[in-house]
Amino acid sequence: MKTVVYFHGFGSSSQSSTVTYLAKKMPEFNVIAPDIPIDPKEALPFLKSFCEKNNADFIIGTSMGGMYAMQLTDFPRVCVNPALHMSELKDILKVGTFDYFQPTADGKTQFTITENIIRHFAEMEQHFFDNLTEENQAYCWGFFADGDTLVNCKAEFARHYPNVHDFHGEHRLNNSVLRNIIIPFVKERVNS
Repeated sequence: MKTVVYFHGFGSSSQSSTVTYLAKKMPEFNVIAPDIPIDPKEALPFLKSFCEKNNADFIIGTSMGGMYAMQLTDFPRVCVNPALHMSELKDILKVGTFDYFQPTADGKTQFTITENIIRHFAEMEQHFFDNLTEENQAYCWGFFADGDTLVNCKAEFARHYPNVHDFHGEHRLNNSVLRNIIIPFVKERVNS
């Protein structure tokens, strides 16, 4: 059975309804999702290790998760509305303690953002496109909603990756977009 890994967005967790929906609609795959560490200095190495240990065949990432997926160049990946400039989202990424949308797998209900974490995002953002090769560019697909008013990184993504797709929707994924666009696309790629 092939493994599809889902990377959640900011403030979400591995327990999101998106993970449940993907698993339900893709029963022929092992659909798994990690809780992404808050600090990008921990998150990126953790996600790479998680995908390697679980023999990921494909990654789906949304928003912040799409930004992380984009950087895992050893794996085929779909980046849905990737948030490439988290450090600039001052209304979202700000110092304080916040509630997760749903508890993490180990029951945590809150997370804390510090100035260091914001700085770590800014530092990471400066190196997104270092050392890209044609091969790892070819196995990364960006999907961008026409109604995304939260982040719009399509032009920047398209300067570095040739596979750009538009869809009708908003920043947050819904089941209709998953069912009609993302899942069929992933199934076709994983099974080819």
